[in-house]
Amino acid sequence: MTTTNETPPHGAGPPSAWVQRWSHLVAPRGAVLDVACGHGRHARWFYERNHPVALVDLAQAAIESIADALPPNEGRAVDAVVADIENGPWPFEGRQFAAVVVTNYLWRPLMPTLLESLAPGGVLIYETFTQGNETVGKPSRPDFLLRPGELLDVCVGLRVVAFEDGFEERAEGMAQRFVQRIAAVREPADRKELARYLLP
Repeated sequence: MTTTNETPPHGAGPPSAWVQRWSHLVAPRGAVLDVACGHGRHARWFYERNHPVALVDLAQAAIESIADALPPNEGRAVDAVVADIENGPWPFEGRQFAAVVVTNYLWRPLMPTLLESLAPGGVLIYETFTQGNETVGKPSRPDFLLRPGELLDVCVGLRVVAFEDGFEERAEGMAQRFVQRIAAVREPADRKELARYLLP
C-alpha cells in the first residue's frame, strides 16, 4: 500500500473533526459563513443539517461547483460569493452569522472583520496551521502560521469554549502538522441564554 504526505485540496475531503465536534454550539437553523471555503466541505456539512450557508472564496470554479451542488431550499439559502477577501472589500458588510467557520486559512488583517461578523450567541470555529509546521511541511511561511496562543489573543472578549495548540499525528496517508484550533462564542446580550449555546 502506498501512502502520501499530501493533504487534500483546500476545502475537499471530509469535514474537519474540530468543526463537527463544536457544531452543536451553532443555533438551530442559524446562518453559517464558510470563509475561504475552497471546495466547500463545511458549507455542505452545515447545509445538510438545515443551516442556511454563505461561503466565499477566490476560486470561481470552486464557488460555482458548490452553488450547483447546494440548490436553494426552503429555510436553507445558499449565498456563494467569489471575492478576493485579502485585497478587495468584505462581501458580507453589515451581516452577522450564527457561526463563522475558517480552516486551513490565515489572513491576519481579516480577523477583526470575522469577529464583527458574529451575531450575539454566534460561534467562531477556527482551525489552521501554527508555528512548527515549517519543520514537517507546508505551509511554512510565517505569514501563514499562527503564533503560539495567537487565537486566544484574537478571541479576547469572546467566551472561549475550547482551544488546542500543538503537533498532530495524522491518519495513515495524511501529512503530520502543527495546528491551532479554537471554538469561541460571542456571548448573547442576555447571559441567561448562554447555557443554550454551551450545552451539547
